[in-house]
Amino acid sequence: MSPTNGHANDPANGSTNAVQQFATPASNTNIPTALTPNAAKIKDLIASLEVPFHPSVIEWRVTNTSKGGSPRGQVMPYADQRAYTDRLNALFTPAGWTRKYAIHTSANFERSKDQKIVAKVLVTCELTIFGIGSHSATGEEFADDENAGTSAEAQAFKRACACFGLGRYLYYFSGLWVDLDVHKRPKSLPKLPAWATPEGWRAGLRPNRGEYETRTPQCEAKDGDSVANRDSGKQDANLVSQIEAMAEPLGRGLYRGLLKTIARVWQPTQISDPELLKKVLEHMQAAERGLRRLDQALNQADSEAMAGVLRSMNLKSFEQVTGLETLKQVVLAVEARVKRADPFV
Repeated sequence: MSPTNGHANDPANGSTNAVQQFATPASNTNIPTALTPNAAKIKDLIASLEVPFHPSVIEWRVTNTSKGGSPRGQVMPYADQRAYTDRLNALFTPAGWTRKYAIHTSANFERSKDQKIVAKVLVTCELTIFGIGSHSATGEEFADDENAGTSAEAQAFKRACACFGLGRYLYYFSGLWVDLDVHKRPKSLPKLPAWATPEGWRAGLRPNRGEYETRTPQCEAKDGDSVANRDSGKQDANLVSQIEAMAEPLGRGLYRGLLKTIARVWQPTQISDPELLKKVLEHMQAAERGLRRLDQALNQADSEAMAGVLRSMNLKSFEQVTGLETLKQVVLAVEARVKRADPFV
């Protein structure tokens, strides 16, 4: 679904393909698929799955943009589905693994960009590597996207692969900030750290999780801004703490829903743009005010008020209230029931 923004660190001759870069010697992988490998062989195969993809197959997408000043964008590295299937084919042969998909539709969610209520397509992928085991994972996309099924399917497959260690190293990146052109495309692409290459990984290099999860636009600023950077970093940490404190008063459904719809993340620590942190916090504070108003209305309503309102909105439980617009509709509906029940209002 997301457009390709470029490749990272392409080799000069362009002749190296994904399979050639990660395949281990034939003596290590030439296993009859009908036989179950022993524990030592399984360990070797899992280690081969964990090796990063060659930089030539890594692409970058812009996930967030900054506001004001020169346009800046947060880019994330990713690999196409084909890189994953190539690795599996190289290690196990096409007959040595299989995948199975199941497609579902979810309840409606509020999409932040236009506050439109849209259902989601959910795809579950079960990946089986014969002789090793099976893992399943889900992918999702808003149903009104013309490529929703394809996008959710790819996401589910790659997440299932990560359960075996394949592509898991990409989760260590939370985003690197670069300058964008007028079309919001990166002017230049980041260079992958040594640990994110096959050679560096096999040499024993590993990522420092904290280094990549706490990157912000300020960390990529020009020299001479170090004092401002430290102050901004403290401010960002304060915003994250305030957002995390909203988890209990909002409840799991609303808290997770706002993070997902506004910032497309599961944890506030994954947000590197300070403006986006502020936006998430503002929405959560508004949601908290809405919940207080709902509590006041429920104190005056009959015991069936909430259940009746949820049924009228085709919601099975309050957990499905994941956005401000839906919460607003629930509050107004409960308040309307209170007014109808009170002859003096």
